[in-house]
Amino acid sequence: MIEYELLKVIWWVLVGVLLIGFALTDGFDMGSMAIMPFVAKNDQERRAAINTIAPHWDGNQVWFITAGGALFAAWPMVYAVAFSGLYWALLLVLFALFLRPVGFDYRSKLENTKWRNAWDWALCIGGAVPALVFGVAFGNLFLGLPFEMDSTLRSQYTGSFFALLNPFALLAGVVSLSMLCAHGSTWLMMRTDGALHQRSQKSALLSGVVYLFAFILAGAWLYLGGIEGYSYAQPVDVNSALNPLAKEVVTNANHGWLNNYTAYPVTMLAPIVGIFGGLLLIIAAKANKAALSFIGSSLAIVGTILTAGFALFPFLLPSSLNPASSLTMWDAVSSHMTLGVMFVAACIFVPIILCYTLWSYYKMWGKITNQHIEANSHSLY
Repeated sequence: MIEYELLKVIWWVLVGVLLIGFALTDGFDMGSMAIMPFVAKNDQERRAAINTIAPHWDGNQVWFITAGGALFAAWPMVYAVAFSGLYWALLLVLFALFLRPVGFDYRSKLENTKWRNAWDWALCIGGAVPALVFGVAFGNLFLGLPFEMDSTLRSQYTGSFFALLNPFALLAGVVSLSMLCAHGSTWLMMRTDGALHQRSQKSALLSGVVYLFAFILAGAWLYLGGIEGYSYAQPVDVNSALNPLAKEVVTNANHGWLNNYTAYPVTMLAPIVGIFGGLLLIIAAKANKAALSFIGSSLAIVGTILTAGFALFPFLLPSSLNPASSLTMWDAVSSHMTLGVMFVAACIFVPIILCYTLWSYYKMWGKITNQHIEANSHSLY
């Protein structure tokens, strides 16, 4: 079996891949619905926007479910603390996601303007709220969550939902929301034509500028704003007992969480990719190059998630009350056997899922036009 130390790193990478897969796929359908009431001005345009993601949205959400399952199996302590401490935030995301399947299925059941407008805004909320809350959650990781572990390794969370809505976390939420709105805009650019395509182009430009500004501002805040980062006080003993309280953690006031970029210069590629993706998105959208713009938004997503992951490494859930209670990929992980069995399963099923996903996009590709909506008005959403 693969060495335990290597398996821990592999699962850190795999969970990151699942999060990126979720952001790339479910990101464009959440983003396209978040902007849909603003770029689609009549019923046909809104149906066209909805039907660009109709064959894919439910499959895309599987990435989110899989990431949650992998988190539970690979890092059960992280799952327990996060889902109990962030209960209300996650419940808000869950209720927002409830609006999506109901909205897709019920919106076109009645030819009533008020009925359809209500469901259009429900779909907008179902796309915008999760995108915002996910960013706010990541922002709070850099500040640390108010929990600590007692001697029996039970966590005690003392924070509240409104405490999560602090300025830095809200800035991270703006990064996430604008990034996915830009991704959704470029998706609509590729899949629609006419006035909807043109408005999506303008939305991509606006969202891309907001994302680029917010992403750079968040990095400058971490570098200059005095947000303390954490690190191990001594070299990591990867074979020690799985006890988060067995380590000693020190704070880094000087550049905080960005010290990893000094220690491992290759990680600087992550923010560079994020900024390059944002610039490519804006330039390509201005030139009306939809596919190139979509590549830019995809690079921005990959760069942003990797930037956050590299900065926090190896911490998964930092504690603001007691840094030693922070959960890391080394000490909050499952057993050697669990990680090994899961790795074998991932090697078998993840490629199958990827192949099926690519095949489904290939078979269902094409522009959704007003003429297509009119010709299939009773069979489409």
